[in-house]
Amino acid sequence: MRQLFAFLYKNLLKPILYLIDPEVVHNHFTSFGEFLGSFAFTKAITRGIYGYKGTDISKTVDGIIYKTPVLLSAGFDYNAHLPTILQSMGFGGEEVGSITLRAYEGNEKPRLRRAIKSKSLIIWKGLKNEGVDVIIERLKQKQSNIPRDFVVGISIARTNDVNLIDDEAGYADYVGSYKKLLASKVGDYYTLNVSCPNAKGGESFAEESRLTVLLSRICQIRDEKPIYVKLPINKPWDEFKKLLDVCLQYQVQGVIIGNLNKDYNSLDYREEAPKEFRGGLSGKPCRELSTTLIRKTREYVGQSFTIIGVGGILSPADALEKLDAGADLLMLITGMIMEGPHLVSDINDAIAKRQESAK
Repeated sequence: MRQLFAFLYKNLLKPILYLIDPEVVHNHFTSFGEFLGSFAFTKAITRGIYGYKGTDISKTVDGIIYKTPVLLSAGFDYNAHLPTILQSMGFGGEEVGSITLRAYEGNEKPRLRRAIKSKSLIIWKGLKNEGVDVIIERLKQKQSNIPRDFVVGISIARTNDVNLIDDEAGYADYVGSYKKLLASKVGDYYTLNVSCPNAKGGESFAEESRLTVLLSRICQIRDEKPIYVKLPINKPWDEFKKLLDVCLQYQVQGVIIGNLNKDYNSLDYREEAPKEFRGGLSGKPCRELSTTLIRKTREYVGQSFTIIGVGGILSPADALEKLDAGADLLMLITGMIMEGPHLVSDINDAIAKRQESAK
């Protein structure tokens, strides 16, 4: 059944969707997914088509049990509409957000473009979201309908506002969101997104001294829930290693490697990019960079903390490559869009097959 729907997606639905503005498609799919997740019947149908039905591949990471090790990355469900349906598609969890202390309507349009030949999306959302208070309430409302074994992480960023480029205002923005999340008790873990390339002020907190201050303030009020830091993938290793050292110093549980690629020369077809920077690249342009950094990070930190791998997972082989490099968990978005929703359980099947062959 899954392979039939994969064929229909690639050969019938995707060519039609590619004629429509990608942000419009995203909004409709988010609404449809929320609808599917609202009823037991529709969740069962979705699970029958796309759900993972193989042997146990659950994994415990930082005390949290993931039914499958594949998560929906932050950047897709930034307003928390989808946690009730994603497990039926084979996901073991998702990262909501990135969310910010105040709502932000997003950068000017177009905020999303396809680079089809290069297997990439050019993302210029600018941390568009409805703000931490609205998202907390939505998660509370959905709580009873979210599977108990589905993991919901929450990515926190600084509100994308020119008035918050000042460091102190930025720190207060991160800490303010974190305090609200702790008080609400929603979310199984939290990620500090310090590396969004599409915000005013750029990746200002993906720098050693600023990250040090941010983590020092966050860790003063932390609870037992894991904290991760999402890092950039365009930094040279020497600079990247300094960020790892800060994360080790403050004993966060791990890092997510990594964020969008800012180098348009990474596109296989450079002509697909805008002439000026108008968003970071997802998909294939991230694959080699992120995998290399995952491997180097694992060699550098050993088993000191968790590594979540994201960037360019377009096939089960790409997923296994990230796991071989040292990732504990995987995240994706673009592969699901370009290949189809079946990719998630295809990856789970590949992990199960390898697990069985290793016995």
